[in-house]
Amino acid sequence: MDYLDNGQKVVRIVLTGGPCSGKTSALNLVREELKDAGYQILIMPETATQLISAGISPAVCQSMFTYQRWQMRLQMEKERIYAGAAEELSSLHKKPVLIVYDRGMLDNKAYVTDEEFEELIGELGVTEEEALSWYDIVFHLDTAAKGAEKSYSCDNNSSRTETPEEAIARDDSSLHAWEEHPNRHIIDNSTDFEGKMQRLFSEMRRFLDSLE
Repeated sequence: MDYLDNGQKVVRIVLTGGPCSGKTSALNLVREELKDAGYQILIMPETATQLISAGISPAVCQSMFTYQRWQMRLQMEKERIYAGAAEELSSLHKKPVLIVYDRGMLDNKAYVTDEEFEELIGELGVTEEEALSWYDIVFHLDTAAKGAEKSYSCDNNSSRTETPEEAIARDDSSLHAWEEHPNRHIIDNSTDFEGKMQRLFSEMRRFLDSLE
């Protein structure tokens, strides 16, 4: 993927984490709060939810590796489109255009082995290091299964089927997938949920303010 050196006209933010981590609430918060602050915001929906809801799942594809091949291809194409749109929109705004990704390309690494991910991303013509460079900052929200067990639920997402133990394993895999990113922030469950969202937004605003 050919991302531009845009002089921070476009800022690329990833929201990731384990199942039931609060990403949906976080995306709504980011959309409203940053819009009020004068930013143009593009939110790229989670690709896995899009595919699974449409009937394309690991079970249908008969293996996670085959499923990830389709998911990563679609995700890369979506990211190209969002990057192009953000570039065009940036000429109309004084502040940077923000792309907020509901999971980025490295999240796919959490579902396959490191060797399989290297093969899959190599099929797209890029390296893992190049993919990491596509994103300016990454926010990992810990699953509620880590420290907020009473709040863990699958009820609000039909694509989520993990037990709390599986959610913790997925969360750890996500942490591993993004561990090489130089600007990753982990938002844990050390406060109540409202405090968690406030900490996320404070970290995000601190980063954006540093660019001005």
